Amino acid sequence: MTSPIEASTDFETSLVIDGLNVSRWSSPNVYASLKAGGVTAMNATIVIWQGFQDTLDRIAAWERRFEDYSEVLIKGRVADDVLRAKKDGKTAVFLGWQNASPIENDLNRLQLFYDLGIRIVQVTYNERNLLGNGCYERVDDGLSNFGLDAIRIMNELGILIDLSHVGDKTTLDTIDASDKPVAFTHCNARSFVDHPRNKPDDALMALAERGGVVGANAWPSFLVKGYESSITDYVDAIDDLVERIGIDHVGIGTDFCQDQPYSFFQYLFAQQGIKVRPIPLPIPDPHYHPFGFESPDKFPELINELALRGYLSEDIFKILGGNFLRLFREVIG
Repeated sequence: MTSPIEASTDFETSLVIDGLNVSRWSSPNVYASLKAGGVTAMNATIVIWQGFQDTLDRIAAWERRFEDYSEVLIKGRVADDVLRAKKDGKTAVFLGWQNASPIENDLNRLQLFYDLGIRIVQVTYNERNLLGNGCYERVDDGLSNFGLDAIRIMNELGILIDLSHVGDKTTLDTIDASDKPVAFTHCNARSFVDHPRNKPDDALMALAERGGVVGANAWPSFLVKGYESSITDYVDAIDDLVERIGIDHVGIGTDFCQDQPYSFFQYLFAQQGIKVRPIPLPIPDPHYHPFGFESPDKFPELINELALRGYLSEDIFKILGGNFLRLFREVIG
């Protein structure tokens, strides 16, 4: 199916898909910002360290949220919900996990969570789980047998596999094992900024060769100037990815953390979400994103910046959302 959305640098007609947003979902500011920024769809993180029961509670909370913010949000279950959201002037929310921890040791739960609306699952978050290893784990032995089975089932169900926080060997194992393209929903190139959360060139190339998409990450620690970064520095990261893997494989993955308290970041880096320890990268209190691109309402400025860099309308369309829409259609259906 060909998208009826025209490739354009105009804010009103642009299709915007955010590969990952992990904001404070209880804050009304977040939904006003999504509306103001014309965000067509997003991967909304609802899980980081949660287990089975906590995740069910979070899904139930989102069901209420879809009712409370029905003027702004729709449920994202199939790729064409992106176009429906654009037509209605709303944001399609695809519920995503940054960790496969909610299935615990039962692969049958993948079907259950798919039926409940989960469409994007990251294999593991920072550390080791039953599937594989995260980017901060001391040893990365790749995917486990359990992980290989999980990849197969997610392929069959139509769940997009995310590898942003995953260790290098587990990343390559997953790309090789997956019958469908995968995503790095929010990361940059390690050759651009040397950090374990960024991806090495061999992983970036392997993902692109299989048809995957990388959401360029706007988290300041993964940009050259860190917390001195502006929107132009973020577009430098986009430029870098386009040069490495091609225009057809680069999207946006803001990693927005709008209205999150500092305790949230301590939780992110706690060992298995429990043992608080020093955060391995600098995060000011309060945290902020690059100047000029602090929150979703600044997407029009990003569109303008891409145009100023000389990107053609069709290429801006791909970066802002067209590439992720293609990936959603191929994987989610």
